[in-house]
Amino acid sequence: MTVRKKLSKSKIDETSEFPVYSAESSNNGIVGYVNNPEFICDEKNPVYVNFGDHTRNFNIATKSFSVLDNVKVLLPKINNIRVLQFIISSWKKQIKNLGYSRHWKLAQDCLILLPTKDGEIDFKFMEEFIAELEAERIAELEAYLTAAGLKDTILTAEEEIALKSFSTRRFEKFLLKDLFEMANTKSIVKEKIIPDSGKIPYVTASAENNGIMTYINCPAEWIDKGNCIMIGGKTLTFTYQEKNFCSNDSHNIVLYAKEKNLSKKIIYLFFMSAMRASMKNKYSWGNSISMKKIQEDFLYLPTKDGEPDYEFMKNFITAVQKIVIADVVKYSEEKISAYRQAAMINS
Repeated sequence: MTVRKKLSKSKIDETSEFPVYSAESSNNGIVGYVNNPEFICDEKNPVYVNFGDHTRNFNIATKSFSVLDNVKVLLPKINNIRVLQFIISSWKKQIKNLGYSRHWKLAQDCLILLPTKDGEIDFKFMEEFIAELEAERIAELEAYLTAAGLKDTILTAEEEIALKSFSTRRFEKFLLKDLFEMANTKSIVKEKIIPDSGKIPYVTASAENNGIMTYINCPAEWIDKGNCIMIGGKTLTFTYQEKNFCSNDSHNIVLYAKEKNLSKKIIYLFFMSAMRASMKNKYSWGNSISMKKIQEDFLYLPTKDGEPDYEFMKNFITAVQKIVIADVVKYSEEKISAYRQAAMINS
């Protein structure tokens, strides 16, 4: 294990070279970039594993990087990424989930189950098993994209204009309390739930799986109304909750657009990105957001004639979605082609 000085959020931006890893799982844990990393990988070792102490998340780094607080940096003796994916998946299952507590002491003492052959760890099996899983998931993804009609990634004229004009648009400051009705979520602690007992999402402040830990049979008095933005109070995660849900913590905050015609997922997605940009360097684990603090928080929105330009926001988000989906389609096609070629060679 290698330990170096860790960065503060205030030094992070989106235009630098070296990725900064957090304890979260979304985007492989990357929350921004820096030009002068406090931690630089030894070029002799091409792979590192980062462990989120509070979240139990593992992220794999393959280039020079920095880390935020509460991230342990591990130096694997194995540089095969598929094998590492198998190992850390097995490892995480053995680490008892204490919520947002420290897990590293538990993680170090875990015994993990791995496949063996002739009394030795079967690394070949692990690599082939993960490769087959990748192929299955990519095939499922391709089928989903086709069935959902998402392979149509051609931008409309309005979407092209939104993309090209984004950097020159005028953005103005708006207080969140002027745009949203806000409240703390209700709270149902983990000890009171029965996992997989119903259809109501049980939502936490995690960025993983849109914050949804499981689905439960939730008492009506603990349900928060859906079609909203939920902010993880301790972690500053932003998720869109489409359906009614139960929250694990009353420190979480829900936001509902005051103008009902804006209560649409596509607009909420823009709001979330704007809020994340405004708040990500302001709050931390030791200085978490609260209902009192959020009253003075703001976001910047594109405007037209002094008012938020919601049509522009809609076109911009749909354009970004199409670009991302186009990359996903290309990735899935390349992966499937490579897997088929490998299968033919090995047959």
